[in-house]
Amino acid sequence: MIPLRDDNPAALTPLVTVALIGACTLTYLWQSSLGSEAYEQAVYGLGFIPALFFTDIELAPELVMAPTWFTVFSSMFLHGGFMHLIGNMLYLWIFGNNVEDSMGHQRFVVFYLACGVIAALGQSLLNPESKIPMIGASGAISGVLGAYLLLFPRAQVEVLIPIGFILQRMRLPALWVLGLWFGMQLLNSALTSADQGGVAFAAHASGFVAGMALIPFFKYSHVRLYRPTGNRRY
Repeated sequence: MIPLRDDNPAALTPLVTVALIGACTLTYLWQSSLGSEAYEQAVYGLGFIPALFFTDIELAPELVMAPTWFTVFSSMFLHGGFMHLIGNMLYLWIFGNNVEDSMGHQRFVVFYLACGVIAALGQSLLNPESKIPMIGASGAISGVLGAYLLLFPRAQVEVLIPIGFILQRMRLPALWVLGLWFGMQLLNSALTSADQGGVAFAAHASGFVAGMALIPFFKYSHVRLYRPTGNRRY
């Protein structure tokens, strides 16, 4: 299911959402300019490696690019490929503006980063000794999706659904689109080994739950949960 747009206008210009997309894109262009050895160093030096936090191992000196604590944040801006970047930025573009609108620019920065940190730690709990670097914005963006679900469950989201070799365009409530997405993350997390590389489904699920838990504390007091859409008044 590929989201294309929603019917939910935002009153606030999404400066932070655009800035995050720009930062991730520029970081990916920097990654792409590196040779294979330097690229691997960037992934290990700036990616989040659970074992560095929860065990006494240390990264090889030639791979160190930042303090260990900083990598939980720097990892959110790295991506493993063009499609990884595009998929994440598409979701952030469609759903981020309304969540930013609900809390303002400064709170949205803290909210986004907090969801990303919780997502990384959630994945780490499954295998704290993992030496596999975690990279990508999807944990933080999952928090945005969780917040959107509570704010605008009735918003209509236009999606593309592959049916055989045909892409069918449909409009579905955000509750269905994001609820199905969350269910798939839980299912894949249960079916995927914790010490296996690839997609960090547990991070997605953890970020989503974090977004749902944090949105009541980050949104403006006059913003209601479960709001109707198409109306810029609160």
